[in-house]
Amino acid sequence: MKLTKCAIALGSNLGDSLATLSSAIVTLNNTPEIAVKSHSSWYQTAPVGPPQPDYINGCAILEVTLEPEQVLAKLLEIERKFNRIRREKWGPRTLDLDLLLYDNLILETPTLTLPHPRMTERAFVLVPLAEIAPDWVHPVTKSAIAQLLQTADCSGVQKLPL
Repeated sequence: MKLTKCAIALGSNLGDSLATLSSAIVTLNNTPEIAVKSHSSWYQTAPVGPPQPDYINGCAILEVTLEPEQVLAKLLEIERKFNRIRREKWGPRTLDLDLLLYDNLILETPTLTLPHPRMTERAFVLVPLAEIAPDWVHPVTKSAIAQLLQTADCSGVQKLPL
């Protein structure tokens, strides 16, 4: 089976977010067909959407033997294990896992768009992703993640101490 590199974003702003995110990394790594190759530091970030607590966000690089839709299904399954409830768009959540990049694939289906359609606009994605994959070239913009970060407003993103 072919190994494919993909990038995901992780976020949480309900409950013990740091513990949830750390547990999510372990859960991902213990999932058959998924290996966590690296993950970023954690960042406190201002929320997007309705009034809610700040988020803790980060990114991870995975190696998978799954097709993109299967990766998405695994991410949604892990969100459910962590009691993710979808009440409102961009609302607070115990765990949010987004598939950002799947190798250099460009894909649009009813349930999945790759690369993630809003990742280039979001410092809370670009900052941690640039930490672990600065040279990964976004397949649509043809710019490296580090280049995309240079134009992002990072004022609401603060690295948490170890």
